[in-house]
Amino acid sequence: MNPTEEYSRRLEARKTVVAAFDKQHIRVGNVRLVIGLAGAITAYSAFAERSMPMWWLAAPIAAFIALAVWHERILRGRTLAQRAVLCYERALARIHDTWTGSGEEGNRFIESGHPYAEDLDLFGKGSLFQLLSLARTRSGERTLAQWLLAPASFEDVRARQEAVAELRDAADLRERIFVLGEDVRDTVNTDKLVEWAEAPPLLRAGPLWTAAAGVTLLVAASAIAWATLDQRTMFVGSLALATVYGYFLRPRVRTVLIQVDEALHALDLLASLLKLIEGQPFQTPMLRAIQRQLTAHGKPASHHVAALDRLEEWIDSRDNQLMRLIGPPLLMGTHLAFAAERWRAVAGPSIRQWLAGVSTVEALLSLSAYHYEHPSDPFPEIVTEPTLEGVELGHPLVPLARCVTNSIQLGRDRQLLVVSGSNMSGKSTYLRAIGINVVLAMAGAPVRAQKLRLCPLQVGSTIRVNDSLQGGSSRFFAEITRLHTIVDLAAKPPTVLFLLDEVLAGTNSRDRRIGAEGVIRELLTRNAIGLITTHDLALTSVVDALEPRAANIHFEDHLEGGKLRFDYKVRPGVVQKSNALELMRSIGLDV
Repeated sequence: MNPTEEYSRRLEARKTVVAAFDKQHIRVGNVRLVIGLAGAITAYSAFAERSMPMWWLAAPIAAFIALAVWHERILRGRTLAQRAVLCYERALARIHDTWTGSGEEGNRFIESGHPYAEDLDLFGKGSLFQLLSLARTRSGERTLAQWLLAPASFEDVRARQEAVAELRDAADLRERIFVLGEDVRDTVNTDKLVEWAEAPPLLRAGPLWTAAAGVTLLVAASAIAWATLDQRTMFVGSLALATVYGYFLRPRVRTVLIQVDEALHALDLLASLLKLIEGQPFQTPMLRAIQRQLTAHGKPASHHVAALDRLEEWIDSRDNQLMRLIGPPLLMGTHLAFAAERWRAVAGPSIRQWLAGVSTVEALLSLSAYHYEHPSDPFPEIVTEPTLEGVELGHPLVPLARCVTNSIQLGRDRQLLVVSGSNMSGKSTYLRAIGINVVLAMAGAPVRAQKLRLCPLQVGSTIRVNDSLQGGSSRFFAEITRLHTIVDLAAKPPTVLFLLDEVLAGTNSRDRRIGAEGVIRELLTRNAIGLITTHDLALTSVVDALEPRAANIHFEDHLEGGKLRFDYKVRPGVVQKSNALELMRSIGLDV
């Protein structure tokens, strides 16, 4: 079954589940209404008319409470089923190229001055992040964004490729994390949780806890003695001791409980997410290593987080009226603070790697969904020597029906391609297609190509460099600043892939040629590889000075019926014709 058929089948099945929950919701709601009316009648008869005993109210009250619990479960089940429907609606939209505008855009990950993020549309509406991301936790989104913003090492790319290949058909796992993760995103503050878990302890188990346990036992024993032997003096004395001891520890206990209250929310969801990952039969080294990290002191991470969730519930229960009465004499808050500190001592150092494990699995699942939904997109071959060889590269953000593919070959012998052609002929899109596929490759994902062979590459681009009114800089200054960044990047591994669109267009032709050649020579000296585009044919002569390390290629266009027509295909050599004047005349300009 192909991805479209499989997703469609699952979508219809989940819609059926939602419809079933809707029917149950209506039925239970009607029954609750009837029981509520019956309870009201019974209450009137018992209290107003006194025609029946009051204990008869117990039956409708118990039934109403039981139905309320059941109804809550039905509503929760319907919510999860509705999220599953959304999961597959978005999946089908990605396959049919109608996904733009749905899902997270990742705008918070945009870094000012990043060497390629804005140029290659990594974030925002219709971006690569929006296409890829299935992460349902904030930390999962952050991990995926980091993979797109920086190239991985040779070993990490290989490891991610293996993991993504294993997860390719894990549609059930992707669905369950998609469904669960929305609650985790909204209710679990992972940054606060890590901050609390790694903070130094405020209370240490030892004599202080032993003393607290002794005081609590004394209060409980004296209360029993008072109730059975009428020993009131012992009870009053133990209360006084508990009050003094509680006051002595109150500042630290209060601080611990406030910190816990700020950091811990809905941890049962996080525990469920961890348990789901722990139980998967993973085979590849990367995924098995993540599972091994989800443990502390011989117990799984989900066990520790579930225990912390129960502790959170106990801490919240102190607001109960009964607990307000018996809690202070028994030093309940003190014991809960010590329990929180014990948990932090045992599992706190591991919480960061647990959350990192969940985040990594989410990022891998995002890439695996892309792999499943684009079966013709292969994994690139990663090599060590400076190489970029792509056969029929296409842009993954362009719908397949309109996607024109081109090839690319760069390496130690040919480090530079100069791309000439008119505006709108496809030069910038060609650079973006190359750059975004390299980003995918360095993240461990499949690529939009028949074949891609490359070494670890750091992309540096000047495709969408703009002036800044607030920063007081012109486009030309912004461009040369970016060029300086790219040259600096080329001074250290990995190999830099430079993509310079209309390089130095903000200056005259003579300075442009001299400046461009100087920058390019410096980049090539540092073993960088890349492309520059230009519609200024004078710049194509740079190749003559750099042969055989450089070559010219071009895009063509022709005027047809007063309109420019493009085929967006790369050809060798310098473009031989320009239709700019003809186009100007075709719209009535006298030139």
